[in-house]
Amino acid sequence: MKQMEVTIMGQSYLLGCPEGGEAALTKAVARVDKEMCAIRDAGRIKARERIAVLAALNLAFSLSDSSAGADGHATNATSGETRASGTPDEALPDLETLMKRLDEALVQDGQLL
Repeated sequence: MKQMEVTIMGQSYLLGCPEGGEAALTKAVARVDKEMCAIRDAGRIKARERIAVLAALNLAFSLSDSSAGADGHATNATSGETRASGTPDEALPDLETLMKRLDEALVQDGQLL
C-alpha cells in the first residue's frame, strides 16, 4: 500500500492508498476539501470536527440523493435546502437541529463548541 500526503482545509494528512488508486483518492480529497471549506467559509461554524461531521453528512446525503432516484428527499445539511423533489416540510432536519443532535450525542466527550 502506498502512502500519499494530502491537504484538507489547510491541514496535511498522510493517507494509505492502494496501488493505482491515487487518482480516485485525489478526487475524493478534493471533494471533501471543497465541502469542508464551503462550510467553514459560510462563517457560522468554526470547529474543525463539527465541519468534518457536517461535510460527511452532506456527502452522504449527496450519495443517497443520487441513489434515491426521482422520489428521494435528501437535504443539504448546511442549508436545509431540499436537493430532490419534495417540500421543505418533508425535508430532513436543518442545520441547527443537526448541531443540537450532534452535541447531545457527543455529550460524554464534551461539546464540539
